Amino acid sequence: MPEQPFLQIDKLDAGYGGSQILFGVDIVIPRQGAVAILGRNGAGKTTLMKTIMGELEVRGGGLRFDGVDIARMPTERRVRFGLGYVPQEHSVFARLSVRDNLAIGVLTNRDEGAIDRVLQIFPKLGARLDQAAGTLSGGERKMLAVARALLSNPRLLLLDEPTEGVWIGVIDEIIDRLKQLAEQISIVIVEQHLDLALGVASHAYVLDRGRVALSGESNAVRQDPELLRCLAP
Repeated sequence: MPEQPFLQIDKLDAGYGGSQILFGVDIVIPRQGAVAILGRNGAGKTTLMKTIMGELEVRGGGLRFDGVDIARMPTERRVRFGLGYVPQEHSVFARLSVRDNLAIGVLTNRDEGAIDRVLQIFPKLGARLDQAAGTLSGGERKMLAVARALLSNPRLLLLDEPTEGVWIGVIDEIIDRLKQLAEQISIVIVEQHLDLALGVASHAYVLDRGRVALSGESNAVRQDPELLRCLAP
């Protein structure tokens, strides 16, 4: 008997105000490993992430996480249930130190060893604990944002453009960390860098105008001629 999907997205409709962005989206996320969500700007990728997290309402279809219907569950309950989210914009407190940003992340965790564990994943942050988060490089701020999300001990981590604005010399380091995380938890990654996304993820979905246009194992998606059409500006 096949394993039950960890996150089951079934014929999902969602949008903003009077605009519908997602139309009947079907996606399955496994309990471990990484899945990439690809598509040109405006395809609905960020809308999908925000709907999974409860920041946008489900207008139609189903959303189940670990067998539980979460379509009407408040965002804070989804976080406690094991969903973590790093949005496209920087989700750090710029005026606070790295240390204080991490301390806020464990206020509801009560896991004294959690900060030490994320500093092992991102050792650069350990050398900048007393530095204001706003003075970090783009790559270091991304690392801090991911570290803060990990402090809630997510079982599934949503990452929206984790390398946007990051110097190319730091991207490889972030990729390595994401590959390590994918061996421990489930990750959904939205990323403009095609090679990066398909290098981290074993499976990919391609959105086009709010619908799933292509899906499959990463190598198959990479070689599919339909991919170039879906990603063209």
